[in-house]
Amino acid sequence: MKAMKCPFLRQVSPAFRLSNAVFLAKNFGPYCPTMSRMMVRCLNTIGDHNPQKQGLGSSKVLNASIEECDGLKKCPFFESVGPLVKEISQEVNQDVTCVQRGQDMFPYESFFRDKIAQKKADHSYRIFKRVARMAERPPFATERTDYDKPVTVWCSNDYLGMTSHPKVKKAIIDAVEQFGSGSGGTRNISGNTPLHEELESELASLHQKEKALLFTSCFVANDSTLFTLGKSLPNCHIFSDAGNHASMIQGIRNSAAQKHIFRFEDLDQLESQLKSVDKRAPKIVAFETVHSMTGDISPVHDICDLARRYGAITFVDEVHAVGLYGDQGAGVAERDGALDKIDIISGTLGKAFGNIGGYVAGTAETVDMIRSYAAGFIFTTSLPPPNLNGSLTSVRILRSSEGQQLRHLHQKNVAYLKDLLTQARLPQMPSKSHIIPIPVGDPVVCAWICDELMTRHNHYVQSINYPTVPKGTERLRVAPTPFHTREMMEEFVFQLLRVWNDAGLPLLAKNQTTDQLKAETCSYCHRTADNSAIKLQCDLDQACPQYTRVH
Repeated sequence: MKAMKCPFLRQVSPAFRLSNAVFLAKNFGPYCPTMSRMMVRCLNTIGDHNPQKQGLGSSKVLNASIEECDGLKKCPFFESVGPLVKEISQEVNQDVTCVQRGQDMFPYESFFRDKIAQKKADHSYRIFKRVARMAERPPFATERTDYDKPVTVWCSNDYLGMTSHPKVKKAIIDAVEQFGSGSGGTRNISGNTPLHEELESELASLHQKEKALLFTSCFVANDSTLFTLGKSLPNCHIFSDAGNHASMIQGIRNSAAQKHIFRFEDLDQLESQLKSVDKRAPKIVAFETVHSMTGDISPVHDICDLARRYGAITFVDEVHAVGLYGDQGAGVAERDGALDKIDIISGTLGKAFGNIGGYVAGTAETVDMIRSYAAGFIFTTSLPPPNLNGSLTSVRILRSSEGQQLRHLHQKNVAYLKDLLTQARLPQMPSKSHIIPIPVGDPVVCAWICDELMTRHNHYVQSINYPTVPKGTERLRVAPTPFHTREMMEEFVFQLLRVWNDAGLPLLAKNQTTDQLKAETCSYCHRTADNSAIKLQCDLDQACPQYTRVH
């Protein structure tokens, strides 16, 4: 089995080396002839640069380490890490000066730096790719680095390419010419434009509800609505799917309502929880249809039937489903014939509809109550006319026969890419939707794979790590569009397979599932445990072949 390529050579991007400098030096440095003597010492100092722990001489130690290490000047790894060492050395001096000048001052900058260091230490620190999408050529984009180069995007939530649709772009331009660039404030201050009312009416019709209400994002829509309901309903109980989005979790938590968490698809647990609460007490069952990081789809009918049986209303997030499922693109509930069972639906204008904003839809009384009490609606500048007109046009397109054709091609491409991954024996989580998660299980390796795909093969896929997913479940998240050709998908899988092998990750055996693979391999390096010297849970342990192999 091949090992991951040496990170000290010019085989990964400077951004990757810089982001993972401490980790790479500590764990791979001892096996590198150039780095072994001094780099570990330098970066150990970086990893613990708090002046309160090190004393006033810490910056001198750093500078001395650099000066002693003449061999580091020849190493390409140090070329990108060296400036970081000097920069932190200077910051340590500034912190020391601050402490000396005012013993009563809180060391704000040092505190913030330590919080960032914690993110880097557990590999959840994020560096954003510099990508400019090409409006005329979806799914292509330009990576903005030292020089611009074209890349193929595989991870965008612009699922149907509506951000590039000629009619949508024209609608946005027309709105700017007619109404200007902004809304001028909240709707309470600046009033409703005709576009606000028209879009809300269109969304209510889409979901077969009486009313809809626009928010600046679906995060705000979920947070504000669940907070308002949980706070307003007396002695309210909220039953929340364990896989719910952070926006729903935040709204529920801040409402201080009594919270019950049920496992995904565990209807027995949900029913047990519902039974434990007085049937007359107000209750909300909150869940998503499509789970964005697993590709799972909730059993809408079953959950709604349970909720109704025990006197609860349902709040259903269709963010990753609107535009993509159902005859008119209303989501999974429309596809499954369950729209009439849902009390409140939330959706976004920022994914399949290709714009920005969020909304909720429900009965006239429910929506009016949220409009009147939700601070996230009342005190926020409303969506600007260009986004309203662009969204309205996009919704209408996706409700038409053109939208049906796009959805058909989209699902066809998703099925083809899943089949290619299966043929290549690359693991994939058992997604029931258009989202294809490819489990890696380690943040550094996951980031390295993405970096290799981008740098060497011009494929942009973003690694997904903590806190978006639990630690140890890091993954690639792939989302093909109707505009990815079969040739593009075949090329992507071929290059992913090459990088996967270079990383030393195992492939599935014939008829083997991803869950079986996890049970049989090391949780860090994924090497098959074929002898007792290799521990199945050997995180950072020297028994792990990922570390003991000489590069």
